[in-house]
Amino acid sequence: MSSTPFQALACPLDGEPLNRVGNVWRCSAGHSFDVAKQGYVNLLPVQQKRSSDPGDSKLMVAARQRFLDAGYYQPIAQTVSKHLFNHAEVQSDSSLFGCLDAGCGEGYYLRELARASPSVRPLSLIGLDISKWAVLSGAKQDDKTSPLCNWVVGSNAHLPVQTAVLNCVLCMFGFPVHHEFARVLKPGGLLVQVEAGAGHLRELREVIYPTLKPEVAIERVLPESFAYLQGESISYQVTLEGQAMIGDLLSMTPHLYRASQEGRARAAALNELILTVDAKLMIYERK
Repeated sequence: MSSTPFQALACPLDGEPLNRVGNVWRCSAGHSFDVAKQGYVNLLPVQQKRSSDPGDSKLMVAARQRFLDAGYYQPIAQTVSKHLFNHAEVQSDSSLFGCLDAGCGEGYYLRELARASPSVRPLSLIGLDISKWAVLSGAKQDDKTSPLCNWVVGSNAHLPVQTAVLNCVLCMFGFPVHHEFARVLKPGGLLVQVEAGAGHLRELREVIYPTLKPEVAIERVLPESFAYLQGESISYQVTLEGQAMIGDLLSMTPHLYRASQEGRARAAALNELILTVDAKLMIYERK
């Protein structure tokens, strides 16, 4: 593994470059942001919050960590890593390959990316999420003596990252803000976007909802400032054993709050669930 924390952060208040001295990030205007003892920095000012505790809850983050660590989404992580490293290898640049996971959760995809790195070109990583619980979880799992990346509480709508400094942005089942992604990417940089396909978690949805809404074809609009390179469908089945793991799956998704009490009870009674994982991967290049 060859990775280092990404350093080109920007002040969320004025956009000026941040410099770290000790355990404080500070811009030229004097705005300062302390690095927490767990190893993350909060760059989400109160004026960018829609609630006092935005993003995934502590319960959702813990459930997602257990589910992902069990390896059920590893084929997705492997496919993303393959495309990213293929792009890195064809470039003549030997400098650090800067990559942001925008909506990183507890950092599963970044850790898998670092583990899969061929070490041909060192990675410079940043994990950002609006949920402080997610970022806290990612930072606590990191090695403090040799950290994997910089962990940042922040918003995709106002990325605390300097302009045109990244080689890649990952958006894994998250909320893409394409104009911000375009701003922070270098020309020729990649946006790797993964979203749920039509069959994703269908068996769980059939349990918790009385009926499933018919799928509606969505006309995809090419994001401004990007060119579409390629796409790939990632579809397979897994078997979840035990009520605890099925409960973690439900708890880590918005379905937990959308389902009725009766639907949640039906899911809680299951001891096994054969589940379809269906994801769409799309790769765009910054013009």
